[in-house]
Amino acid sequence: MPGGSGPCGPAPVSCIVPAFNSERFIGEALESILRQRAAPAEMIVVDDGSTDGTAAIVAGFGNRVQYVRQPTSGPAATRNAGIAASRGEFIAFLDADDRWHDEKLERQLACLAADQAIGVCVGRAQNFWAEELAHEQARLQEHPRARPIPAYVSGAMLARRGVFERVGPFDSGLWFADAADWFVRARRLGVRVHALPEVLLYHRLHRGNISRRMSRESKSEFINVVRGVIHRRPPG
Repeated sequence: MPGGSGPCGPAPVSCIVPAFNSERFIGEALESILRQRAAPAEMIVVDDGSTDGTAAIVAGFGNRVQYVRQPTSGPAATRNAGIAASRGEFIAFLDADDRWHDEKLERQLACLAADQAIGVCVGRAQNFWAEELAHEQARLQEHPRARPIPAYVSGAMLARRGVFERVGPFDSGLWFADAADWFVRARRLGVRVHALPEVLLYHRLHRGNISRRMSRESKSEFINVVRGVIHRRPPG
């Protein structure tokens, strides 16, 4: 049954949804969590100072969703606030404009249960376009952006809480490359990350994407993270 929790009750997963002026899509994001075959123990929306109807839409889900509001602090700080408010043994994230495959949590929990040495499980991500970008979708239908890719991003991951305690939170000074930076730190500490071959995250491309609106800043931040990796790499 979609959204079912199985005979043992909800899975010990905290789903964190960072949101900022997300009234257009957040309902779909929350519904995709509710459709999970391994239902999470809790859903936490962290509102990063929205000025639209985000709060009202979240309220419509009643006590199925915990709502946390903070002054606008950026995506990384919003995810960190969700971690601080959460209680689950496992932590997952879903941006308010994206969607999960219905079996995302089920497949990733099975992966982590099969090998206790794996600290983080990720899947592949598939881009999809909002209606206003149909022209872009048509133009890029043969482009790599239209194909599934391994996704080392927050929305595609399921991590043991202990891994976050070891690696630390996302760098709140980063607005675009916080997940890339976190995975670099995790790898440096020897955390095992397993990538499943299935598409588990559907990433929506629309005019409001922060990486689209601030593309120059986004590219610059990722370049700085890559430079940091190169500079820390031992010679030889």
